Amino acid sequence: MRRSLLPAALAALAGALALTGCGSDSGGRPELSAGAAYMPQPVSADMAAGFLTVTNKGGGADELTSVTSDIAGEVTMHSTSGGAMTEKTSFAVPAHGRLVFRSGADHLMFEGLKRKPREGQRVTVRLGFAHSKPLTVEMPVRSATYIPSTGN
Repeated sequence: MRRSLLPAALAALAGALALTGCGSDSGGRPELSAGAAYMPQPVSADMAAGFLTVTNKGGGADELTSVTSDIAGEVTMHSTSGGAMTEKTSFAVPAHGRLVFRSGADHLMFEGLKRKPREGQRVTVRLGFAHSKPLTVEMPVRSATYIPSTGN
């Protein structure tokens, strides 16, 4: 009788392991994408703001550690809390979560503009991460008063 239980137990264990494998997301790795990107046409000739959302569909967290663009001498990341703006060297991108840069909150600052972007143009931005490959994002330049419908 014990011999007949062993194959059934092994089959049940194999089935459970197979289901566990099917249900795993990315093995604890981040799966990053970027969207909802835009830059309001800057009013200043040397500085602009930028906004976007980094989405992580993976099971592992990551960190945005750098942002560069050929249009600016430097791109800095800022957090805003209680009306006070603080430059940051990185932002967390949680597992199964999002990092949102939006007007009036966390945002990107393009400093030392090499040319003033105009509405209708696109600005290329490269996002660097602690664990994932860099992402390149085409950021459309919108009107200075643009407000996205998504609230981003």
